[in-house]
Amino acid sequence: MRDLTKALDAVDAANAADPNLHHGEPLALVQGRSASGWLAQLSMMPSPELEVAARAHHLRRWEVARTDYPEGREGYLRWRRENKAHQAASVAPIMEAAGFDHESIERTQYLLLRKALKTDAETQALEDVACLVFVETQFEAMEARTERERMVNVVAKTLRKMSDEAIQLAAAQDLSAEAQAVLGEAVSLA
Repeated sequence: MRDLTKALDAVDAANAADPNLHHGEPLALVQGRSASGWLAQLSMMPSPELEVAARAHHLRRWEVARTDYPEGREGYLRWRRENKAHQAASVAPIMEAAGFDHESIERTQYLLLRKALKTDAETQALEDVACLVFVETQFEAMEARTERERMVNVVAKTLRKMSDEAIQLAAAQDLSAEAQAVLGEAVSLA
């Protein structure tokens, strides 16, 4: 019998090892819990597979460091792809230990790999959640260290991957005036 709570607790335990901190707490742990909160706002009855995928969307992310990849878009995209594959591989033993069957594990991995974005409702929900977590936990710090035009373009690309509902939630977040201005400019480009 599968135990969703056991799976979520195991993801949290793994993410508690993140050496990167956000307001004094492990970043991946904060992001996983935040993702569950956003998912609750976006989906009335998410499947257990989507709930695990949302919580695990940054599972052991620090183990595949961005600094190990070349600068620029190509290096970033490769890092992102390999990180998603790492998260998908890392979630399997957690779900297995919590009693999930092979089909459920494969579905969660499919979601974590973000396959069929825009055509699979659960993949879209996971992408929305991941983008909202970014806005909540990393947007302002990135905005402060990134040239404005580049930041607007990055945010516009992110918004293009999001549903209208998620964009509205992002725009409603409590951000600095400068971050709100960047977000507003990006919305006009998206």
